[in-house]
Amino acid sequence: MKFSGTAAIVLRYFFLIRGSPARLFPMFVWVTIDMLLWGFLTKYLGSVTSSGMKFVPLFLGAVVLWDFFIRIMHGVTMSFLEDVWSRNFLNIFATPLTIPEYLGGLVITSIGTSMIGLIVMLVLATTVFGLSFVALGAMLIPFLLVLFTFGIALGIFGCATVLRLGPSAEWFTWTIPAIVSPFVGVFYPVSTLPLWMRAIAHALPPSYVFEGMRAILAGHAMPAGSLVIGIALAVLDLLFACWFFARVHRHAVRSGLLARYSAESVG
Repeated sequence: MKFSGTAAIVLRYFFLIRGSPARLFPMFVWVTIDMLLWGFLTKYLGSVTSSGMKFVPLFLGAVVLWDFFIRIMHGVTMSFLEDVWSRNFLNIFATPLTIPEYLGGLVITSIGTSMIGLIVMLVLATTVFGLSFVALGAMLIPFLLVLFTFGIALGIFGCATVLRLGPSAEWFTWTIPAIVSPFVGVFYPVSTLPLWMRAIAHALPPSYVFEGMRAILAGHAMPAGSLVIGIALAVLDLLFACWFFARVHRHAVRSGLLARYSAESVG
């Protein structure tokens, strides 16, 4: 694997954004809307309830972490879909670029674009709503690491799905976070779910992050074993996603799928 190939993918996306600054707008507008809506909602809930529950760190913290995960995943898929939309996909894979170099470029691009959204969220959360992550302490780093790894894994899996089924499967990549969110307990404990949903939740790394966040904010210690399980699951998911993408790419090359890639779904 050569870094030059990975750098080429990153540079291509940089030139794409520089040539069309409007692409910067979605990187921060949606997170801004989410922060404002959820921020004022949590402040209102805190003002009308007498339970003593601190809604701002509980819900707004979950919004920040969940939006970070979504930006990471969509950062990978957006860079991939730009090639699909511009019909540049075949040209990319006609080069000597290897799969690790290509995926590495997608990951680095995702880091760059998601950092913009994360900075906007943190600035709004701290300046407008007074949210502080000091309560999470050093646990914030492994929490973000788990969400980052799992977001990359789902992004690569979504790219592989589009590569296999064709551009018409693009809609699937946008729905993945919505499908996952009910199971991982972003805004409520996993214990509130029925048993069959709890079984799925325990197989998804983000559930350990949000359960741990709620435990810490409630003044309890997070079991170290839960965090280890979350990290291990995220790494396994990432390895599976990379293997799946490589397998789909190999099939696309051998079957001539890349040459027939068009706006129509290919079975």
